[in-house]
Amino acid sequence: MYVRVWEYDVPAGRVGDFVAAYGPEGDWVRLFRSGEGFLGTQLYADVAAEGRFLTVDRWSDESAWRTFVDDRRDAYEALDRRLETLGADERRLVECSS
Repeated sequence: MYVRVWEYDVPAGRVGDFVAAYGPEGDWVRLFRSGEGFLGTQLYADVAAEGRFLTVDRWSDESAWRTFVDDRRDAYEALDRRLETLGADERRLVECSS
């Protein structure tokens, strides 16, 4: 399995929009589902820091992730640009295989 973990700090007024876009039925998941090997996304809210979230994206393997990005780069980049308006600070924490 290949896992990608991102951390986000979201402005208070944008949390609902963020959850709608990054949650298990959100915009990213809908796009990821179009790729073979996508296993799911989990969204975690930090109980100690309001507006801080983690996303955990799971793929069958790194090759499936890379193929998805290569095949859907335009859609991926367009969605990334559109969601920049949420004002979330993001940091990639981990990319790993098991």
